[in-house]
Amino acid sequence: MIETGTTGRIWLLTGASSSYALRLTDQDELVHLHWGPRISLAAAEALAAAPELPFRAFESPLDGREEYPVEGGPRFVRPALSVRTPQVRGTEWAFEAAEVDGDELRLGFTDSVHRLALTLHYRMRDGSDVVERRATVAHAGPDGPPLELLRADAAAWTLPARDGWRLSRLHGRWAAESRLERAELMHGESVVSSRRGHTGHQYLPWVALDADGTATEESGEVYGCALGWSGSWRISVQRLPDGLVQITGGAGYDDSGLLRLAPGESYTTPVFAGLWSGQGFGGASRAWHAWQLAHVIPDAEVPRPVLYNSWEATGFDISLDQQRALARRAAAMGVELFVVDDAWFGQRTSDHAGLGDWTANPDRFPGGLKPLADEVHGLGMRFGIWVEPEMVNADSDLYRAHPDWVQHFPGRTRTEYRNQLVLNLARPDVQEYLWQQLDALLSGTPVDYVKWDFNRCFTDAGWPGEEYPQKIWIEHVNALYALIDRLRAAHPAVAFESCSGGGGRVDLGILSRTDQVWTSDNTDPLDRLAIQEGFGHIHPARVMAAWVTDSPNHQLNGRVSSLRFRFVSAMAGVLGVGGDLAEWSEEELAEARTWVELYKEIRPVVQYGALYRLREPRGGLSAVQYVHGEETVVLMWLEAQRYGERPPALRLRGLDPEATYTCLDTGAVHHGSVLLHQGLHTGLRGDLDAGVLRFRRT
Repeated sequence: MIETGTTGRIWLLTGASSSYALRLTDQDELVHLHWGPRISLAAAEALAAAPELPFRAFESPLDGREEYPVEGGPRFVRPALSVRTPQVRGTEWAFEAAEVDGDELRLGFTDSVHRLALTLHYRMRDGSDVVERRATVAHAGPDGPPLELLRADAAAWTLPARDGWRLSRLHGRWAAESRLERAELMHGESVVSSRRGHTGHQYLPWVALDADGTATEESGEVYGCALGWSGSWRISVQRLPDGLVQITGGAGYDDSGLLRLAPGESYTTPVFAGLWSGQGFGGASRAWHAWQLAHVIPDAEVPRPVLYNSWEATGFDISLDQQRALARRAAAMGVELFVVDDAWFGQRTSDHAGLGDWTANPDRFPGGLKPLADEVHGLGMRFGIWVEPEMVNADSDLYRAHPDWVQHFPGRTRTEYRNQLVLNLARPDVQEYLWQQLDALLSGTPVDYVKWDFNRCFTDAGWPGEEYPQKIWIEHVNALYALIDRLRAAHPAVAFESCSGGGGRVDLGILSRTDQVWTSDNTDPLDRLAIQEGFGHIHPARVMAAWVTDSPNHQLNGRVSSLRFRFVSAMAGVLGVGGDLAEWSEEELAEARTWVELYKEIRPVVQYGALYRLREPRGGLSAVQYVHGEETVVLMWLEAQRYGERPPALRLRGLDPEATYTCLDTGAVHHGSVLLHQGLHTGLRGDLDAGVLRFRRT
């Protein structure tokens, strides 16, 4: 709901349990009023009428209070907008108009010197506490010099003054993504970013703050912000001298230039979403999840199937008969989606060749992929493939025909991480080539699922012959979005997964176009507990792909774990299997089938349920709970246990204290405040063990 004050210069957005208020001063300065618990319009007007704070020398009355700080004038904080023409840098705006269109508020401003038009967008959907913000910058002149955008952030978020703040963020690296880190927010700037051309393994574009570190999992105020952009990005958290905190974020990692706008051209930023929760970090997570399931993720109401991926079984040594044998074993296990990974195309016998040539290798698949797809469908499964469209090997027909299509700088060595180069997707001819290749592939083969990978960062982001080559950082991502959108429109039954060497492209932007994401290349079930915990602070289980692979874990650490532990770990998200089924014993295959059957039973609860983190994965016992309608599922993992110890008790959350619940696994009846005493009926026996409990309201 959006309300406008009596003066027409105060606006109040109200959601499920929170409000966001802002006002325009007599000097056309847009300043922040309130972000937190729900307030009335009268209360917002009272805040606007409160006396101004006294001015202090060497400080700005706007810093930390302005809704969208620009460069120039009496401002010293990091600007959200930095613009220049050949003569002038900085912005001085005048208010033009306000428009309310359904659940969106648009505020328009102009700068007559730059001929700039700026529109700030605010949206708060019914039933949600997420505020969606973005900005549109346009060159409004009929002629004149181009307008260079050095920086155009999506939003600036203002937090109230507190004695102290704690900053939470998700950091990591390849195979160790999404690790939760919390620390006191010091004065000055704390910056998280990616300079890599994609979201990156090092940080997810999300931050959360709570005052003085007082918030817990289920209580206290938490402010969170998440950016929807799949290229390079930057989020800056500034703790100012007076105790205020301001958070800015948007595309691009520095101020060297985003785009150049000719007269009539415009740029709209990605969404930078913000959320206030009065129910701690768990309440914030559940609010983020509900918003994404309702408004971000395509076809979110369709549950994700159990998949099998052949990569760890075959590597580059792939053949039709081998895939058929794996498919038969996967189908017997109850798998619903069979995925052929790398090496089905071109001359892809190793990672040195073939990328860019998206037709089936005739030696390995003489009739193309259709005979295999037909057989997989005949086994009752869907059929999927792996692609990496934005990349090319130097040893490929595509590169030999078009060496100029890759990102490069004239006279410089072309870096070949993983023996591959990055196609300049910003070029229209590259976009059209990839559309033709992928559309033909999906039209000629009954494909149900595409795993879209991106296995290296930008290193030589040059564009010879382009007048403003810096735009490659923005235009590559926009072209990626447009290509996926076009493919989804032409092939609406095909699901897409985002992958980037694991979790290197996980953000709200790519999630608005894909059905799930590959969380990490690390499939060790114990390592995954911490990765999945961090991931769940912002994204729901419905998009978190998780695999059961072989033991010992051959990819990373050689750790030995039971099939039970591996399955329960992967069942916390979208269950997949990636082991070499040809080497699994009949006993292992039979046990795996029982776990797949159990997952299918609890899938609606896990993929759509409200998440409660009962115990963090910090050694000993960890557990998560999902509540969906009348049902509850608890997944537990015992990492280690000393002699004589028993797992601690767990108290379930989110249940009706007046109701009773029956444990479907034990038959025991519990009141709504369920306390699972020391290992009660969980079957947890020792190191690296796991269990599942199901409850239904009675």
